[in-house]
Amino acid sequence: MKVHIDHDATEPAFEQVRRQITEAVDSGDLAPGQKLPPVRTLAAEVGLAVNTVAKAYKELEALGVVATRGRAGTVVLGRGADRAAREAAATYAATVQALGLGQAEAIELVRRALTP
Repeated sequence: MKVHIDHDATEPAFEQVRRQITEAVDSGDLAPGQKLPPVRTLAAEVGLAVNTVAKAYKELEALGVVATRGRAGTVVLGRGADRAAREAAATYAATVQALGLGQAEAIELVRRALTP
């Protein structure tokens, strides 16, 4: 993913970052689960202050486009995240049914998998 900043534009730099990442998610260039570059890395690449990129990431998080997961970084949720989760759930349901597991067993397996 490449972000290009037009320093002569009237649109503030953090909005350019936010807009370009949102457009990349909407177009599918950035898929759910894909990591964004660390704030410091992107800031250095595009010649912006760290706080400018951090502001864009915070706005993207507030919009539900990305999620920041501490040391794991910032990952794309995107508008396709819900669809991807539904597809994964349908695949899982088909698999457990083919294995002959009941609903209670399948749900318990998911609970265990989600427990840290």
